[in-house]
Amino acid sequence: MSTNTPPGDRIAKVIARAGRASRREAERLIEAGRVTVNGQKITSPALNVTPTDKIVVDGRALAAPEPARLWLYHKPVGRVTTTRDEQGRPTIYDDLPEDMPRVMSIGRLDLNSEGLLLLTNDGELKRKLELPSTGWLRRYRTRVNGRPTDATFDPLRKGLVIEGEKFQPMTVTLDRQQGANAWVSVSIREGKNREVRRAMEAVGLVVNRLIRLSYGPFQLGQLKPGAVEEIRPRVLRDQLGMKDEDAPQEAKPKPKPQRRRR
Repeated sequence: MSTNTPPGDRIAKVIARAGRASRREAERLIEAGRVTVNGQKITSPALNVTPTDKIVVDGRALAAPEPARLWLYHKPVGRVTTTRDEQGRPTIYDDLPEDMPRVMSIGRLDLNSEGLLLLTNDGELKRKLELPSTGWLRRYRTRVNGRPTDATFDPLRKGLVIEGEKFQPMTVTLDRQQGANAWVSVSIREGKNREVRRAMEAVGLVVNRLIRLSYGPFQLGQLKPGAVEEIRPRVLRDQLGMKDEDAPQEAKPKPKPQRRRR
């Protein structure tokens, strides 16, 4: 174990990479005294470890990190994104197959929102894709109550400040009016808490349906509500620029039997 910067990686990063918790959650576990390294309790995440160090979290040894994996999940309305809910509401984890490893959501969708949610077993991948610097576009289809015009959305396109919080400019298109409601396409790059709903409220509109269609290069497509689909390793490597050793390898197809010549 070493308190110097080299060698090794920060312990919170190692815990996150192993899928035990996100990096931020790992830092909280460390500060709470729930992590030991080589039998010694630590309380500061300012520590580097190497593969030879024995890390134990809540009494369980940290397993070697598995290759990063990514799933698409179609979140239905009425599911919360947390692992447990104090109010006893259904969570997204109630939908997941039993044979899935422990996964974390990349970003969130609130209780009444639906659509694409990315899940991963890798805390570092989660952190990377949530960083504002990643800048991945999130596209939404939004139904609002009211009769907006295209000019209604000019403040959103310029960028808003709501309760002291700055929202980056959004791409907004008025698609069609349907009775008392209008359908609007919205694209954002930050993903602040309830960003689309709060932005619409700022221009006098109430969102009554919010569907995330895509997150970066990953699309909701025809995935049914509650369904989960894993991204193929090759696609994951290509889209995220991952090294081959950091991503799971696809099973090699069995050779087809050769037809005998007559």
